[in-house]
Amino acid sequence: MSKNEQAYLDFARDVLENGEYKGDRTGTGTFSVFGRQQRYDLSEGFPLLTTKRVAFGLIKSELLWFLKGDTNIRFLLENNNHIWDEWAFKNWVNSDAYAGPDMTDFGRRSTTDADFKLIYDEQHQIFCDRILSDDDFADRFGDLGVVYGAQWRHWQKVQGGFIDQIQDVVEQIKVNPDSRRLIVSAWNPEAVPMQALPPCHTLFQFYVNQGKLSLQLYQRSADIFLGVPFNIASYALLLSMVAAQTGLEVGEFIHTFGDAHIYSNHVDQVKEQLSREMGELPNLALNPAVKSIFEYEMTDIKVENYHPAKSIKAPVAV
Repeated sequence: MSKNEQAYLDFARDVLENGEYKGDRTGTGTFSVFGRQQRYDLSEGFPLLTTKRVAFGLIKSELLWFLKGDTNIRFLLENNNHIWDEWAFKNWVNSDAYAGPDMTDFGRRSTTDADFKLIYDEQHQIFCDRILSDDDFADRFGDLGVVYGAQWRHWQKVQGGFIDQIQDVVEQIKVNPDSRRLIVSAWNPEAVPMQALPPCHTLFQFYVNQGKLSLQLYQRSADIFLGVPFNIASYALLLSMVAAQTGLEVGEFIHTFGDAHIYSNHVDQVKEQLSREMGELPNLALNPAVKSIFEYEMTDIKVENYHPAKSIKAPVAV
């Protein structure tokens, strides 16, 4: 039995059994708790869940997108990653430039109304094709504002200029590993109105001890079924990449939560996952020839011996 995966499953069971029902921004409704923490020892295996398939290719491409400082979904679409489509697509269908069928309230209707879903799928495909083929369209509707990549790599200073937080923290780990300021913040209050979705994973801190690198993430808002498995694997991957570039072994990923919730339309899916047996966690393989955190490509990052149960579908609340 994997302690890493058991930590996640116990967390989901806790919220399912003890969460209070609350309304939310999307209108879906959640079962919510406030303030939880899990720890994942990366020496015991890479924490990519086995009780359902988690698409590691999407995790890789999203993290590389962040590390590039990119905020336009074109890079993601080029890597067949659609996890950020909904916010950009919504901006298009609500704009004066959209001339297709009525898409009012598409976020909730698309998964429940079969006829509407056909329209949704058609318009969504048109949208993605235009992002990939039309530079002007991609510039106008593919950009999500100053989201994670912008804050990580191009934090705008009040005095003018920018801060590359990732570059700075990697260099500080190399030269001052005992620092208590090894912090990257994605939460920029001034930028929130200019973001398609304000950062959910808001701040992370590195910690070096006895030749091992650990990372703690504070996540203000956590979709336990769909989002958290991605977040766990993404930050475990980031930790592993930074460790590789600073000559350290991997330690722990510590995941700290504010509002942790299960959406009301994910309850059956969570119960299905909790009923499944865990498998062995996979191993992460990084290309040792890569000499910079910013030079990793998709082919440089692999998981080995990943044999999960089948995926479990659930709607995204937008």
